[in-house]
Amino acid sequence: MAQRIIIDTDPGQDDAVAILLALASPEELEVLGITAVAGNVPLALTERNARIICELGGRRDIKVFAGCDRPLTRKLVTAEHVHGKTGLDGPVLPEPSMPLQPQNGVDFIIDTLRQEPEGTVTLCALGPLTNIAAAFQRAPEIVGRVKQIVLMGGAYFEVGNITPAAEFNIYVDPEAAAVVFGAGAPLIVMPLDVTHKAVVTKPRNDAFRALGTPVGEAVAQMTDFFERFDRDKYGWDGAPLHDPCVTAWLLAPELFTGRFINVEIETVSDLTRGMTVADWWGVTDRAPNATFIGDLDADGFFALLTERLARL
Repeated sequence: MAQRIIIDTDPGQDDAVAILLALASPEELEVLGITAVAGNVPLALTERNARIICELGGRRDIKVFAGCDRPLTRKLVTAEHVHGKTGLDGPVLPEPSMPLQPQNGVDFIIDTLRQEPEGTVTLCALGPLTNIAAAFQRAPEIVGRVKQIVLMGGAYFEVGNITPAAEFNIYVDPEAAAVVFGAGAPLIVMPLDVTHKAVVTKPRNDAFRALGTPVGEAVAQMTDFFERFDRDKYGWDGAPLHDPCVTAWLLAPELFTGRFINVEIETVSDLTRGMTVADWWGVTDRAPNATFIGDLDADGFFALLTERLARL
């Protein structure tokens, strides 16, 4: 049976690719809905972008909901310097015609987890964890009904990409991350240490473009735009596809390796706000609460991604 998932996202070019990978895999993944959250760009753009991507992928049947427009307690920090003013800069894509659902995204998460059989719904978090944390705070009983949460966020050895200590998704709403990491639901985490190994080199991007489809061309243009930031920052020959690691793990977990460890979220220090304090070496007596992924088969990852995008 297909895994039943809710995608919680702040698109973002790499979010868009993660969504397309899910939409291209209906035999394995049943997308119950997409909830947008403010993050890479404000909420009005993330919910728009989610609908644009559904239409690009030929899936107007997917329901898109707008969730939280700001972190739980802090002012919103966005990343137009990385993703451009729309969040999907690169390709020229039409405005969406499919409707935004009237229900709030947080309420959709709560209602879905209450209605679906216990332990059957996976939450796929591609952005700040505000929507999921808000759902857990409003309806604590749903935590035990979650099958697992697979999320992109944090780091351990490589540490930060928005500050010296913090990865962007966790930094934007560390209080939400602390709620989610402390809730007790099973967590699988894709930190920068693994996503930085999913680099779109020129041959890999050429393979997207060679698909000869609107999806292949759009993805190639997204990564063409996206890579300028990481090329300048890291000196890499391309950009990492962070968020598609979440979807790829659901489809092919054998491509990844990691450890079940304790991870705590720093919320107090101005210097290290949003840091994921990962006990990789087991030097504390804190109980493990997350499977932190540390490595992936990059060639296998891009082979899977290219093959699935060709289906759209």
